[in-house]
Amino acid sequence: MNTKNQSLYFNAVLRKNFDRPPVWFMRQAGRYHSHYQGMKRRYSFLDLCKIPEAAAEVTFGPIDDFDFDAAILFSDLLFPLEVLGMGLQYVPGPKLDWHLTDKASLEKLNPLQKSTQELVNEISYQGKALQLIRTKLSKEKALLGFVGGPLTLFYYAVAGSHQASTAEGGKGLKDAHAGLTDGRYTGFFDILLPLLVENMCLQAKSGADAVAVMDTCAGEVEPALFRELIVPTLREVLTQFRRRHPNTPVVYYSKGTGPTHWQHLYSLPFECLGIDWNYPIVNALQEFGNRWSIQGNFDPHLMLLNEDACKKEIEKFFEPVLKLPGDRLKGWVCGLGHGVLQWTPEQNVRNFLKYQKEVFSK
Repeated sequence: MNTKNQSLYFNAVLRKNFDRPPVWFMRQAGRYHSHYQGMKRRYSFLDLCKIPEAAAEVTFGPIDDFDFDAAILFSDLLFPLEVLGMGLQYVPGPKLDWHLTDKASLEKLNPLQKSTQELVNEISYQGKALQLIRTKLSKEKALLGFVGGPLTLFYYAVAGSHQASTAEGGKGLKDAHAGLTDGRYTGFFDILLPLLVENMCLQAKSGADAVAVMDTCAGEVEPALFRELIVPTLREVLTQFRRRHPNTPVVYYSKGTGPTHWQHLYSLPFECLGIDWNYPIVNALQEFGNRWSIQGNFDPHLMLLNEDACKKEIEKFFEPVLKLPGDRLKGWVCGLGHGVLQWTPEQNVRNFLKYQKEVFSK
């Protein structure tokens, strides 16, 4: 991490900002963007992630085009599962070679019994890409790394997805739910923990100003079980990382959650809570802004609207926020409630950033 970082993003995450809230989007480098589409004609998805020069180039696409306030490493959260021996292909979505169908299948993880350092060396391309990005990125802009949360990685390891849109997906999710309490989650976490922490440390020492833990499956677990089973594992990850990188802020993003989940996170060592679009941003800032910086949370589905309709929704989103006292905006990291969707018109992204910068410069 750059300890002299004075970017809008870095100050906002630490709730020390007095200027315009920073803005960045999850999946800001992605399928909606013509720059990414051009890169995909030259590289496979895996090559875009694993060739550091390509990962850096695709990361810069939305920075150069839209002038976001932060860049996020172009990568994928499933690579720890790949290096643990589960295989990984994109056809075009992620597909593992096998799943954790029972406790016995845990023995197939890390079959060569590689050390944690050997495992993380297989993800060293992330560190090299971050170094390339950091070298070229303006000091006025922040650089983010990210990993998947233990729960989300477990859901993928068991179900291959966290979607229930098909019969197979629904069966996989049901099995993942069962795996939380039949010993699979605990056994999986014990194996994953050192690798996940080392992955975060790799990103921090390679130039990431902050590291995000993306828990897109958090809302699949009801609050009581979340408190009893998931929060202790998050605490272990975050505490070990904080011990080694005390000056690198952590963002915890959890999709499908709300205050009944968030109340169980109070004691965890992270700085920024990322939220989806289902909880009003004004409420989040007023109720939780003294505890964490808040990231989010415009509904990404509204970005699919035609230009005029999208502009109206953007104005509606910012209207109540602009009525808040200035101190309530401290610590707001403006963005979407999840990633940019594939068919989002680029002009809607431009209009969002243009409007955000205009209203906060008055």
